[in-house]
Order: sequence, then C-alpha cells, then structure tokens
Amino acid sequence: MAVTGPDFIALQVRDLDRAAAFYEERLGLRRAPVSPPHAVVFATAPVAFAVREPAPGVDLDAVERPGLGVALWLHADDAQTLHDELAAAGVPIVAPPVDGPFGRTFTFADPDGYAVTIHDKA
Repeated sequence: MAVTGPDFIALQVRDLDRAAAFYEERLGLRRAPVSPPHAVVFATAPVAFAVREPAPGVDLDAVERPGLGVALWLHADDAQTLHDELAAAGVPIVAPPVDGPFGRTFTFADPDGYAVTIHDKA
C-alpha cells in the first residue's frame, strides 16, 4: 500500500462566511456542489480545497500566523493581474511578483493570515 499524494486541503478559519467570500470574490473560486457541515469546499482540481471552522481545541488567535511552515500554492491563469487586483483591494502582499520556474509568482495573506502563493505556469 502506498500514498499517492495530496487529495484534500482545508484551512481552518475564524469566520467561515468571510473566508469563503474572500476566496470566491477575490480569487474566483466556485463552491463545490456538496460540502460537509462547518466547511465550504471549492471545485478545484486536481486537489479539492476548502475552508472550515476550527477543529475542537484549535485556537487560531493563539498563533502569530496560522499555517507557519506550510507552503500553500494555487494556480492562476494570470498571476500578475490577480496580484494587481488583490493589491488594489488592500489584500496584504507578502512577497511581490517575480518570474521563476513556476511562472509569475507572488504571495498574499488571506483574511486569517495564511500565506498563499499564486503561480501561473501549468
């Protein structure tokens, strides 16, 4: 038996409605037809992505930055345009756009402080 790779990624968030709206309105993600209770799953491929209420015992306010040490990368068709739209909307940009092996790449902080990297090379 072998693990074949990531199959589901979920961020625990302080305010589920606010987080879901951010990912829908700012990144253009669309909700999957079905989500489990206390979560919003997005129709992303090849790996499902979700935001969810914190699990019992998780206190997001007790950490300086949630997800520290985890690299979350999402693909976009046009990273520069998305960067410009997020910056204009006041979304904190953690690392400005650069060109590299994954195309145009930048990192922003979502409403809960998770650092999310966007790249545009498939």
